[in-house]
Amino acid sequence: MKKLMLGNEAFARGLYEAGCRIVSSYPGTPSTEITEEAAKYDEMYAEWAPNEKVAMETALGASIAGARSFCGMKHVGLNVAADPLYTAGYTGVNAGLVIAVADDQGMHSSQNEQDSRHHAIASKVPMIEPSDSGECRDFVKLAFEISEDFDTPVIVRMSTRVAHSQSIVDTEERQEHELKEYTKNPQKYVMMPAFAKGRHVFVEERMRKLTEYAETSPLNRVEISESAEFGVITNGAAYQYVKEALGDKASVLKLGMVNPMPVKLIQDFAGKYDRIIVVEELDGIIESHCHNIGVNNVEGKNIFGYIGEINQSVIADKLLGEKKESVSLDDNIPVRPPVMCAGCPHRGLFYCLKKLGVMVSGDIGCYTLGAAAPLNAIDTTICMGASISGLHGFNKARGAESEHKSVAVIGDSTFMHSGMTGLVNIAYNNSNSTVIILDNSITGMTGHQQNPTTGKNLKGDPAAAVNLEELCKAIGIKRVRVVDPYHLAETEKVIKEELSADEASVIISRRPCALLKYVKHNAPFAVDSDKCVGCKACMKLGCPAISIRDKKAVIDHTQCVGCGICKEQCKFGAIN
Repeated sequence: MKKLMLGNEAFARGLYEAGCRIVSSYPGTPSTEITEEAAKYDEMYAEWAPNEKVAMETALGASIAGARSFCGMKHVGLNVAADPLYTAGYTGVNAGLVIAVADDQGMHSSQNEQDSRHHAIASKVPMIEPSDSGECRDFVKLAFEISEDFDTPVIVRMSTRVAHSQSIVDTEERQEHELKEYTKNPQKYVMMPAFAKGRHVFVEERMRKLTEYAETSPLNRVEISESAEFGVITNGAAYQYVKEALGDKASVLKLGMVNPMPVKLIQDFAGKYDRIIVVEELDGIIESHCHNIGVNNVEGKNIFGYIGEINQSVIADKLLGEKKESVSLDDNIPVRPPVMCAGCPHRGLFYCLKKLGVMVSGDIGCYTLGAAAPLNAIDTTICMGASISGLHGFNKARGAESEHKSVAVIGDSTFMHSGMTGLVNIAYNNSNSTVIILDNSITGMTGHQQNPTTGKNLKGDPAAAVNLEELCKAIGIKRVRVVDPYHLAETEKVIKEELSADEASVIISRRPCALLKYVKHNAPFAVDSDKCVGCKACMKLGCPAISIRDKKAVIDHTQCVGCGICKEQCKFGAIN
């Protein structure tokens, strides 16, 4: 049956049809919907793990037990999961293990633009890359076969454009695969040095066989155009751009298997043309491979560079000299940067932190928007969990001068992901640091996924809920306070008290995300224009529901959720 599907939805369909049994992932845009869609199939057990490392270890354990398994993440999540990945390359699998990593060319929702192909090369694990939704479904099914035929995990590299675009998918029925027999085999699965040395020999031989497979694999294909003046080697979403921009003006070698890449197939294709151009996003992985195998009539990065996305217009311009027509407006349209939502519980907290002038070590989440104007509250954001560890290092370096003037902020989901160990470090090494956990009762940044603190699992069923207060105390933090960030005076008072303490402390800023369906809002506020003096104190909060019109504050009642922090700001009683 033909169906229009998102790439991520088609990926999940491929898991279902391939007989996958176990799915363990951590949400991360643009990969999140794969697992959310997989959870809709009752034949597959699906879960959110606390982080990507745990997810991959869970999926590997299921594979060793004999069940086809999967774990998904975004590109920076693969950094977290690199430890089990590199060793899983040595152990291999029992039943098939497929790993999705979604790269984010253009950094639409990420803190860096890394190219995950490097991880595949370094871990000596095969990587394949689809170009549309139909290939997502097809490649996933083939990935399980490769995994089992070659005794290896297989990485499927997605991208924002492939994950979040739609195309036609031919669906089929599920093919059940019985649990494979598990046999105790320490030489294969116990990676201590004596056994790992033998497995390294296996890995190198496996890579040789996979390279041979790549020469004739259906994942790679040549599309010859009789009128072509040059050849293009490309992969992933870039293939779609090439076909649309160049049409029959170039012959194309489409690489669906990007690690290991074929040798003779590329050499033969390159031998047909005087000029070969590699069109690939981010790093020059394919181009470097071509040079390494003696294909020197190739270029690419000198034309397209290493930064951001490629598109059809860029390809047509760079390779054909054709400028695509575009329409521009003469009006100067103001930019619309992302902001925290009206009623966001983080806004009041960040306002207090800015008012107090403290250094704020930030983390990954929608609260990272606290770095934007007008709050400008966050000093650093590195990676998941780094706020707490970074604050510890900052305070150890600067001593007493910073201990009472700096905090770390971290979301509840991120704290469970990788913040706990940083807090252990603070307690264990007697760090006089203040950590603020922004508990909005959900994983907000990636679209409201459950996490270990919410009391619900991926499917919304009741689950054990971590008690943050008790956890922090068990770690060794004696001072644990809870505040409601809608109450600015109370929040500011508690922050001052904890900063003045001479020991580690945790403040839990607790208020559910304003966008959660079960949250009941108060009536919207309004401005009495007669009382408003136009001081703009309310504008300092950065609430998108508040604007200035005719030198008076105005509240958009369609956005306002009645949080009341603007009322607390107004010294003239104009907001009610």
